[in-house]
Amino acid sequence: MIRSRTARASGALTLAALSLVAAGCDHNQGLPADKPAASAAPLPIPLTTKTSTTPPAKPAVDYTRLLIQDRDISEPNETYTAQSPIINPDGRPGAEVLLVNQNQTKAINVLLVGLPNPADGPSALGEAVANLAKTMTGTAPQPSPVGTGGTVVTGTSLDGKKSVTVLLFTEGGTLARIEFDGVAGQPVAPVFVTDVGQKQAIALRVGQPA
Repeated sequence: MIRSRTARASGALTLAALSLVAAGCDHNQGLPADKPAASAAPLPIPLTTKTSTTPPAKPAVDYTRLLIQDRDISEPNETYTAQSPIINPDGRPGAEVLLVNQNQTKAINVLLVGLPNPADGPSALGEAVANLAKTMTGTAPQPSPVGTGGTVVTGTSLDGKKSVTVLLFTEGGTLARIEFDGVAGQPVAPVFVTDVGQKQAIALRVGQPA
């Protein structure tokens, strides 16, 4: 008796399930014969088909990754340690780091400034050279083989307490300024300036986005 009821219940459930499936497949079920089935809502028509020509914004460059490392500084009997780099100094795209020797008698300050356009390099470089007179007294600017437009100025700080040599150049869309400070009357060797500058130029050349 129980088996018979179970069989009838199972049959009823099966018929009900088939009825639901059939109803789900028949989109017109339940509509009067003289009325057509409702059609799908039309897709919205775009107001314009004009293609935007605005180029995508370039991702921000992390200039701290492009700074020369203290392990790259090679000078006899000297070991330099880098302090924490500064991101976007003075609110400008770029980075800055100070490297100091073990006796704290020499320092190398590296400043990278991102340019809006690589074509701005010559004017930015000329302005940077002109601004050196505000912080040091020195010789006339001399050419350097480093980067593009490499320029070196050697002299002393305005108070005369330290020797100062500044190397300026551009690489791609970046202006680089490397200042070497030391004991007054003992300017840094030109070959050392070139070596540090070339290593920084390579870091920029390899690391800058295309």
